[in-house]
Amino acid sequence: MHLFKLLLFPFSILYDFITRFRNHLYDIGNKPSVRFDVPVVNVGNITVGGTGKTPHIEYLIRNLKSDFKLGTLSRGYGRKTKGLVIADHEANAKKIGDEPFQFYSKFGDEITVAVCEERIIGIPAILSEAPETEVVLLDDAFQHRKVKPQLNILLTDYKRLFTKDFVLPFGRLRESRYGAKRADCVIVSKCPEDLEEREKNQIEEEIIHYTKPETPVFFTKISYGVPKAVFDNNSSSEASLQKANLFLVTGIANSQYLTSELEKEAVVLGHKEFPDHHEYALSDAEKIIAAFQKLSGREKYILTTEKDAVKFRSPEFQELFRNIPFYYLPIEVSFQNGESDFLAIVKNKIREANRNNK
Repeated sequence: MHLFKLLLFPFSILYDFITRFRNHLYDIGNKPSVRFDVPVVNVGNITVGGTGKTPHIEYLIRNLKSDFKLGTLSRGYGRKTKGLVIADHEANAKKIGDEPFQFYSKFGDEITVAVCEERIIGIPAILSEAPETEVVLLDDAFQHRKVKPQLNILLTDYKRLFTKDFVLPFGRLRESRYGAKRADCVIVSKCPEDLEEREKNQIEEEIIHYTKPETPVFFTKISYGVPKAVFDNNSSSEASLQKANLFLVTGIANSQYLTSELEKEAVVLGHKEFPDHHEYALSDAEKIIAAFQKLSGREKYILTTEKDAVKFRSPEFQELFRNIPFYYLPIEVSFQNGESDFLAIVKNKIREANRNNK
């Protein structure tokens, strides 16, 4: 395996050259970037998958929606539609993708949720649909250079820092580490609860080697809530994690953080792991139920993620899980340092852009 990975290194050099050259063309203006009148805040990464973009966007929604009219724009990975789709009461994961549908399920009455492969088309569409929009949150568009955001937020996973990684296919980076120079702030996500200041300072020193001078670095951790019923036909609307017997079902990029956190409180009897953005079929559900029923243990239940839960919410799945305890785990992010500074940066950037555009 190690030898095979070494054989990939020349391809990483080629891929690195291509992405650097593409970025250079944008940097010198040979390829145009559009800055819209409405402020655009991008949450992205330079690593393939699993840095926690979705809960960070939800964090921004919760903390900005009382001050600004918001819209979110994603590509809509895993959806069965193409082009522009603006979420409405008929939205589901197949139409707009799992993560955008999660946004719509939680905040649909308060924000505009849209998906479009071409953000340069999607942003004007949001403004046409909801002209009162004051901010557009871009999901995973750090490499989408056609749009120039007012604020570029770069995420990096604590356990997979971009500073220690390499470009695809030898590593997991979508572009060179120096792509971080486009970031206006960096968030180290999924940090352990007991992360010491000494280690934070060390990580910050590593990061600012690749960013613009004085780029702020923040640290966040994942906070899990009380498991909630996927369907309303469960005997209880909530379940406890404490010493619970769980059968875990995930279709996310990196489930290691989740499983390690669950094992601190509960017993994970089994884990059915699907690819990221997996579209669940009834046959998948039948296999999940069969595997669950084979497990021994009292008061056991199936647990999935919020992102996966939205894809099970249809009458067919509800009937199939009618007598099965099936719950999902709510997720939020919380800051370990400088939360007020972070929110001040975001809000000041938005207000400054809106003033300049009047």
